Amino acid sequence: MISFISEILQKLHNQGETLSEISFILPSKRAGSFLRKELSTSINQPVFSPTILSIEEFSENISGLKTIDATTSLFEFYSVYLELTPKEQTEDFESFSNWAQTLLHDFNEIDRYLIPPDSIFNYLSEIQDINHWYLQPEKSNLVKNYLQFWKKLPQYYKSLKNNLLEKNQGYQGLVYRQASEKIEEYAQDNSQKHIFIGFNALNAAEQLIIQKMLEFNSQIFWDIDEVHFQDWDHDVSLFMREYEKTWKYYIEHDFEKPSAHFNAEKDIEIIGIPKSIGQAKYVGEILDNLSQEQLNATALVLGDEGLLLPMLNSLPPTVEALNITMGYPLKYSPFASLFEKLFEILKLEKNQFYYKDVVSILSNPIIQKATKNKSDEVIGRIKKNNLLYLSKKQIMDFFTAEGRSMISHCFIEGKIAPLQILQNFNELILKIRGLLQEDTDELNLEFLYHYHKVMEQLTELVKKYPHLKTTASLQNFYKELSSLQTLDFQGKPFQGLQLMGMLESRVLDFETVILTSVDEGTLPAGKSNNSFIPYELKKAYNLPTYKEKDAVYTYHFYHLLQRAKKVYLLHNSDTDSQMGGEKSRFLIQLEIEKHAFHNIKNSVVVPDVPIIDNRLQSVQKTPEILEKLKTLAEKGFSPSSLTTYIRNPLDFYIQYVLGIRDKEEVEETVAHNTLGTVVHETLEAFYKPLEGKHLSIELLEEFIRKTPEEVIKKFKANYSEVPLSTGKNLLIFEVVKRYVTNFLKTELEELRFGKKIEIREIETNLKTPLVIKELDFPVNIRGNVDRVDVTDGILRIIDYKTGKVLQNQLEITDWDLLTSDYDHYAKPFQVLMYATMLLQDKNPGLAVEAGVISFKNLKAGFLKFAEKDKPGRGAIKKTALDDVILEKFKEQLEKLILEICDPEIAFNEKEIKTAYGAY
Repeated sequence: MISFISEILQKLHNQGETLSEISFILPSKRAGSFLRKELSTSINQPVFSPTILSIEEFSENISGLKTIDATTSLFEFYSVYLELTPKEQTEDFESFSNWAQTLLHDFNEIDRYLIPPDSIFNYLSEIQDINHWYLQPEKSNLVKNYLQFWKKLPQYYKSLKNNLLEKNQGYQGLVYRQASEKIEEYAQDNSQKHIFIGFNALNAAEQLIIQKMLEFNSQIFWDIDEVHFQDWDHDVSLFMREYEKTWKYYIEHDFEKPSAHFNAEKDIEIIGIPKSIGQAKYVGEILDNLSQEQLNATALVLGDEGLLLPMLNSLPPTVEALNITMGYPLKYSPFASLFEKLFEILKLEKNQFYYKDVVSILSNPIIQKATKNKSDEVIGRIKKNNLLYLSKKQIMDFFTAEGRSMISHCFIEGKIAPLQILQNFNELILKIRGLLQEDTDELNLEFLYHYHKVMEQLTELVKKYPHLKTTASLQNFYKELSSLQTLDFQGKPFQGLQLMGMLESRVLDFETVILTSVDEGTLPAGKSNNSFIPYELKKAYNLPTYKEKDAVYTYHFYHLLQRAKKVYLLHNSDTDSQMGGEKSRFLIQLEIEKHAFHNIKNSVVVPDVPIIDNRLQSVQKTPEILEKLKTLAEKGFSPSSLTTYIRNPLDFYIQYVLGIRDKEEVEETVAHNTLGTVVHETLEAFYKPLEGKHLSIELLEEFIRKTPEEVIKKFKANYSEVPLSTGKNLLIFEVVKRYVTNFLKTELEELRFGKKIEIREIETNLKTPLVIKELDFPVNIRGNVDRVDVTDGILRIIDYKTGKVLQNQLEITDWDLLTSDYDHYAKPFQVLMYATMLLQDKNPGLAVEAGVISFKNLKAGFLKFAEKDKPGRGAIKKTALDDVILEKFKEQLEKLILEICDPEIAFNEKEIKTAYGAY
């Protein structure tokens, strides 16, 4: 394949041109690099390198202006705006920037296309006046101010233009306009021949500049194929056909003969792949099948440049040399999320920091690395102590002196000025720089340097323009400046795979082309209107609309295919999901226009998704598991562990054998288990000192008075220091107070009705050996009984439940179901286990009952365990716990523990029934 640049150099050589005396003007700097490479291979003796410029650099040279970025333009515009607007009508910089950026875009377009500013602005003002016509004789102040804004646009434009010209600066459009005004003088004074190569969509200023240069011994070479140039309905040649018709130069000169490469033999694969990541992975497979020679002539072009990171991670090891022309955006660095979060915290202007914000900063990879993972330990302490809001001092106290100096710059209390924010960020960057290692953190240090440059740029802007007064406006410009910064890759620019975006492919040719994201809305980009100028007005003044923008994308797309021999076009086939794409119209057009030598193959790639086995899991007992079970048995099986096994043996294995519990998280709203803990501990605080004593009316009345104070104390101990005076926590706090108070009132009523209650034990830890002759190792059962009392001569074993419990949930009709039916028998199992531990080898000399007090069902009183005959046999209840009952329970308990310890019985997962079905 002979590239377009090689063809041009050969033509110039045939014309007898001395290349070192020519100025080459190209669409981009990247194209200039390839021109130098082609020059080096086409000459066989030393020569001076010719002048090679991009069109932007050429325009700067002619105009004598330095191009400024959009951010500086905005600051300059605000200075002009303040001068021209009465003080009482001025907007702050943040509000101004919302509309000024769009207006600057329009100023840029007006200048690039050499539109008379007064004419178009007056036209625009009249349109707005018609659009906001008013029925009443007098217009309101709102309408007057609105229309006055449009009338001021010419004044804004002129003042901004004059202000920039005085400083020898200009935004891109102004640079082009000035260049077009000075081009004749430049052309007359400069005898050097200029060659323009590979242009397509030219703005009016560029057209004027090139046409004027063509009058003075210059040439232009278009890269267009005859197939498209002769097709008047094809958008590829939309601009060039217009130039052929309208340019004065082509009245006397023939239009350059188009090339004839597109109709040559090509293999084109159109491949549909679900999701962008799927495309990246498939590109890796394509590249893996290419030889090193093929890779050297291959371009990987990203239609969506956001695919750069997954693409880099998908490249196969066979890609030995890679040249990336796009640059690696700073937004993909670990610092991006750090500074973004720091800005969010600063905007709050608080003296306390929400735990999620603190965790977000401390879990950032850079902070973790700089603190040597001390931040992970701090996050754990925040979650363990349930700290919802933290002061700067609290956070600092978690760290050693070394980490403290850096962390202090992450958490700033109160409100500070933008300049102080930037100084703080620069100090933070320096602290992180000192904690990173040069030999292991090269990439992060490079990112850090670029962020330092961003902060320095912002500092200069803030010092020069005193308009940035809020953290929010500073953040906006931080985002804009950081989005412009990229980490440039160093590689061999002309060897190996070339990875680039669509614009970087201008003028360049490759034998193999892989183009991703050929989806509607990406290629072409679709309609967008970031402009105050309506469509009809743009058409009237020949400003570009979406029609011309689509034609630009069309040219780039077909140019990539023009000289290529093998083409892979990837699009998103997942059209059903919310993020799904639609096949680009370019692909459909390519299929409809199919040429004789084009071998077009359509295919859809579907990832190999393994079949998920939804069978219930089973874990066989290994010697290691059996040893763990022996340890658990000696330590003691608790009621909760045994009922967990009854519910689902696999959960027992995970929680008690493996020791895997739910991840500890900060409770923003009091969880149900925390609520229960507070209720239990509050009652323990009241009743524990009364062990061995009788309850009295006076004591209970005192407990009722102390309830709010005690509940708050227990909340602080178990939850956090967060005030319980607002939101859901206030409601939950009131619920806990109501639970405790209602329970105490119930006890009070019982005493007033003549009951005598003696407290025997409160929150007692029990542990009792259980002799099972089939096992050759010790077995214990243990638990924590909430309350044991004697009421009217009956020993009661009581378990508190904050949820709702009904009497039928404590009744047993079939003992064989006790260790298998969790839903019906978990609660009687629990209270019978407490009774077994309390009464084993003991004779209380009293009638014994065991049961539950439900705080959501207090009216039912003490819900007793009961043995109940099977339905149809009289349903007679037996509530007293005698030796017969305890022996029946003990038999079932031993049976359950034997099953748990049996080497032949696996931990088999049970299908858990829920309100939504089984899982």
